[in-house]
Order: sequence, then C-alpha cells, then structure tokens
Amino acid sequence: MSIPIRTYDAVIVGAGLAGLSAARELKKRNHKVLVLTKLHPLRSHSGAAQGGINASLAEKDSIDLHMFDTIKGSDYLADQDAVELMCSKAPETIRWAERMGAAFSRDDEGKIAQRNFGGQSHPRACFAKDRTGLTLLQTMFEQADREGVDFLDEWYVSDIIYKDGVASGVVAYDIRTLEIVIFNAKAIMFATGGYGRAFKINSNAHANTGDALSILARHGLPLEDMEFVQFHPTGLAGSGILMSEAARGEGGKLINSKGERFMSKYAPEKLELAPRDLVSRSITKEILEGRGVGKNKDCVYLDLTHLGEKVIMERLPELRDLALTFLGLDMIKDPIVIAATAHYSMGGIPVDITGKVRMNANQTTKGLYAAGECSCVSVHGANRLGANSVLEALFFGRHVGENIAKDLDKENYLELIEANESDAKNAIDEIEKILQNNGDEKVANLREELQVSMTENAGVFRIKESLEKQKKILQQLKKRYQNIRIEDKSKVYNTDLQEALELGHMLDFATFIVEGAIAREESRGAHHRDDFPQRDDDNFLKHTLGYMDKDGNIKLEYMDVVLGKFEPQPRTY
Repeated sequence: MSIPIRTYDAVIVGAGLAGLSAARELKKRNHKVLVLTKLHPLRSHSGAAQGGINASLAEKDSIDLHMFDTIKGSDYLADQDAVELMCSKAPETIRWAERMGAAFSRDDEGKIAQRNFGGQSHPRACFAKDRTGLTLLQTMFEQADREGVDFLDEWYVSDIIYKDGVASGVVAYDIRTLEIVIFNAKAIMFATGGYGRAFKINSNAHANTGDALSILARHGLPLEDMEFVQFHPTGLAGSGILMSEAARGEGGKLINSKGERFMSKYAPEKLELAPRDLVSRSITKEILEGRGVGKNKDCVYLDLTHLGEKVIMERLPELRDLALTFLGLDMIKDPIVIAATAHYSMGGIPVDITGKVRMNANQTTKGLYAAGECSCVSVHGANRLGANSVLEALFFGRHVGENIAKDLDKENYLELIEANESDAKNAIDEIEKILQNNGDEKVANLREELQVSMTENAGVFRIKESLEKQKKILQQLKKRYQNIRIEDKSKVYNTDLQEALELGHMLDFATFIVEGAIAREESRGAHHRDDFPQRDDDNFLKHTLGYMDKDGNIKLEYMDVVLGKFEPQPRTY
C-alpha cells in the first residue's frame, strides 16, 4: 500500500501541558508544527493534576529555598543545574500562564493564593481550587489553538524514524481508520507523560502506557533512573484514584485503626506534609503491621472533617465529589479511606538541560527532544515534591519549544532528511503481526498479571528476592505476549489492537524498572530496598542509564549527578 508522507518543521507527540507549551512557542516563531495525540488535548492527563504548581512568590520565600526543598526532596539525586533553572523561572512561568488567562485562586489581599505541600519550607503551591491542571490545560490548549497549531487527535504514534543519532520523523496511524502515515520533520519532541499503568493500583489515565519510552529504547537509546517510581500516599482505597496532596496541605490528618495520627512517629516535624515517598511508606507500613482500616484492613483514614464545609467546598470541591462518587463517603462528615497508589515517574527519556535526548552520558541526539513526565532532565531525582510536576511540564515544555525553535533557525543545523515508505516497515510489521496472530493468550489477562505482579514485587517496598521474582515473571510474560490473539481484526476504532501495542511497550519499560531496582543496592527516595535500608552516596550517588538490546536484555551504565551549592546530607523531616 502507498504510505502518505506529510512534512513539518516540528512534530510533537503528546498534547498535555508540556506538548502544548512547546507547540505554542514554535508556532509563535512561525514554524510549521503538528501535535499528534492519542486523545483530544483536553483529555490529556495533565488535566488530572489537582493541587497546585510551585513558585516562590511570597516575601518570606525564595528561589534558594525552593531549590533546597526540591534537591533535599529528591534525596540529592536531582541535577542541581536543572533544578536551579526551573526554580528561578517558576515565578515568571506563573505570570506567563496568568497573562494567558489561567485563573488562579486568590487570597484576601487579591494575590495568587498558595497552599502548603509536602517537604516544603513555605507555602508555595499556586492553585485553582483543586483543579489546577485542568485550568492550565484549558488555557494552554486555547492559546495553542489561537496561534494556529495543527492538531491530529486520536492518532497513535507507533515508531520513530531514527538513524545514526538523527531523528527525522514518526510513523503513526489514525485510530479511526488504521490509515498509516509518515510524519517527516526536522525536529521531533516527545511529551507523552508517565507510565503508572504498569502497576495495578495507580492514579494514572488509561493512556499512560509509556509508549514513547519503549519506542526510543527499541532504537538503542537509553532510559534513565527508571527504578524511581513515586507512589502517592493518598489514592482512594481500591481504585487508586487520586486524592490530591492539597487535602493534606489544607490540614488533612492520617489516622490508623487505633485512632492514632501515626505520622508523628515517622515525621515528627512535618507530619502529613513530609515528602511523598516517606508518607507512602508510613501508610503502607501501618497496613502491613495490622493497623489498617476497612473491610480488608488495607487502607487508612484521611480525616478532613475538622476543616468544615466552607473550606472544603471553597478549596477541595472536586475531591469531595470523587470521594462521594467512588467511596460513597462525604468528607465533610466522614473520614475517607486511602492507600498508596502508583502515581508518577521520576525516570524516563534522558535529556540535557535544553531538552535534547541523550544517546549516552556524553552525547545527545540531533532533532530529537523530550519534555514533561516522559523525560528525565533530572529535576526530581529519586523523589518528586508535590506541585513540581506541573511546574516542570509547563516550564520545560515552553523552554524546550523555545530551544527547538532556535535550533530550527540555525543555518544548516536541523535539515529535513526526506523520509520514504520503507521507514514505516517496522510499524507495519508490528501491526500486521498482532492482527494476524491467532494464539491463545489474551491481552487483558497478561496486562492484569503484569500490573498485579509489579505492585507486589516492585512496589513501595522491595527486596532482591521479590525483584528477581519479578524479572522472571516479565520474561515469561514477554514470551506469552508473542502468542496473543485479539478478537477485533477490523480497521475501524480497533482498540484491541491499540491495547496490544501498549502492552508490548509496558512489558519493555517494566523490565528497565526492575533491572535498575535490582542493581541499586540502597534506599533512596521512592526506591526503598528493605535489604539495603540506607542511602549509599559512595556507590549510588549517580543516575542509572539502561540500554535494551534486540533480544530485550538490559545493560546498565551510570552517569554523574550534577551537584552544586547543596551538598548531600541526611534527609530528615
């Protein structure tokens, strides 16, 4: 069949805050830019961010304090040059978003209101009630559309055109019709979000299947710090649907079956506003030691009743609705039940501070960029502070978009390498194999086994034995994946095919998580090894880079952390 080839200056994959911010900047600089997305842009997972976006706006706050909190929260694995850039530009980023129409909540003086978030020295999370992400997403989509950015939603990117360190396009198909198209471009940027769907209990949208990570890894490019997966302390019991950190920022208390406010044992100063990794482990430990609540004793209480109806309805209305819908509990009158939920990916596609994707520790690719949660710059290190993710997506999306525009404007730097129909071969072969396969394995069953086993063996607490067990499970699941069968063989809205492709990507990147976790014989941030409970700066103050060969085996290397004014020290709260 004939494969259409469409040409652009830049193609952005993903339409969340990072992708939209980059697209807007490129279009404003008169570049022909296309955004490809599996969903309509307003369905992007950025819209699920509830609590806030950090910036040091108050007189008693400072950029240095924001930097220190971020680096300490990261367990000193964050690159301090990237952290300094992000924190120093945070106030400007808030003003930029506000000028474009983002309506932030206000305090009594009419200034942008800021709430407490975990691990922070000062209230610095700017917010729009408890729908901050949606407010910003709507604003950025309106502005990108106003500039004339081209969007193709309900398109699935299944491969990249990449050779000898240079990217020149992507291969995608229209989910409505299965029409395959090559999008040829001078610059490609991935902004596809996280990969929490690899775990059974998670707060992520169904679209967060880590496709971009696996696509790049299959071309020999590395993934960075994949062992660091953040579990948010407060997901609704049973489903993992997120109860924003805003609930604790407003004064929510965590209570066990004995009626104890148990965070006083684990973080006597910060209590519920300790960093997420610490609070998640504390909740999980209470449950494992028999102090959980509920029918199965597998959750704890989050009590907000003392805040009163006025505060809850003014500041947490969406959270109240979620608890009513999914638990049948009204947080105005009753404590709600929560447990840790897989939430955020600190690791991802390694990029330098300009957004260029790394080939290794010392070289970057040409024409290939990434920003937002799918990337690893690394501003979060081993553990992200709440309200820094929305900042990262919005700031680095804009920053990388500006850098792509500068690279496009450089004479003879990013030139169009003309694509041809053969560039779509890998993508076509993968699709045809799935459509024609008539094995006896079901995608849903394999996905369930992946998610349950990852939660059990590579979750909040890890040991060598559980990780080695998970490694064998992944090897078996990959073999069984070769024998899948999908029932729908049609070309119209074939979600069976899409889910099969996504499962293949999930199996790939899950292997990076497990291999990195086995090798990192220490506890740092979100990676907690019960058999190595201490942080080991002598051997592991370094980033993991993993490379996958054609047989799916992972080779690990390490890259230095960029240090700066804040020396590693014991992390207490």
